[in-house]
Amino acid sequence: MIDLGLPHVHSGKVRDIYAVDDDRLLMVTSDRISAFDVVMEEPIPHKGRVLTAMSAFWFEQLADVVPGHLLSTDLADLPASVQKVAAEADLAGRVMLTRRAEMLPVECIVRGYITGSAWKEYSRHGTVHGAPMPTGLRESDRLPEPVFTPSTKAEAGGHDENITFDAAADLLGRPLAEKVRDVSLELYRRGADWARERGILVADTKFEMGLIDGELVLCDEVLTPDSSRFWPADAWRPGETPPSFDKQPVRDYLDGLGWDRTPPPPPLPEEVVRATSERYVEAYERITGRSFAGWPGVDG
Repeated sequence: MIDLGLPHVHSGKVRDIYAVDDDRLLMVTSDRISAFDVVMEEPIPHKGRVLTAMSAFWFEQLADVVPGHLLSTDLADLPASVQKVAAEADLAGRVMLTRRAEMLPVECIVRGYITGSAWKEYSRHGTVHGAPMPTGLRESDRLPEPVFTPSTKAEAGGHDENITFDAAADLLGRPLAEKVRDVSLELYRRGADWARERGILVADTKFEMGLIDGELVLCDEVLTPDSSRFWPADAWRPGETPPSFDKQPVRDYLDGLGWDRTPPPPPLPEEVVRATSERYVEAYERITGRSFAGWPGVDG
């Protein structure tokens, strides 16, 4: 965590959050990477900038579906007292100045393909988050329609818990839960259609939402390789698990070691770190059509 001279609010596996004032937060996205819920010792170059740049892109693209909390990604818009230390700490391209929201106590997960924990549940019970699904689905199959599958937010050090929509309605109240569901599904459809046209399938994704003055807003990161499963469309085969545009090189390397997935993690070789960084950058450039070299803080 970097001392920015601002009150520290929270640190997660990737982000550090600071209070700017009563109405605004500063989110700093690091190059940290986790695998199997353990943070690796080695940072992934430019990972934080990719997540910030991609989130900024989607906040802009999807603003007509739901307002976002993002105000700026420019160091020049930070408080004057913070700008110098932020520049010296190489934070250009890794900051999001945001409106402060009252965060909802659910993770808004949308699935367009059946994989991960959803596939495991379906294999055993024929359901996803307790809801019956069509028979005969194969792993990685595209679902007939995207499904909203919420989860509760984990306490520090814990794991998110998949819940039914009715359980989400008990937490949020049914009218808000229905709005969150409908907005999440539309965000996914818009993002997935955009990505598909560019050769990437969004298998599933997680949104975080909050309330500002009673208005629903989209928060945190949006449709990034960390919050979503991105598959190359040309590698998708129902019945198999396609490679993903994220930390796949890290997972593959660790899987080959027989590591027991408890800290401390094994060191990552330079080639694994480099390959992972390249995956993140490729996902950004393919989806946005923009050169990553043009993002603040990137050296050519």
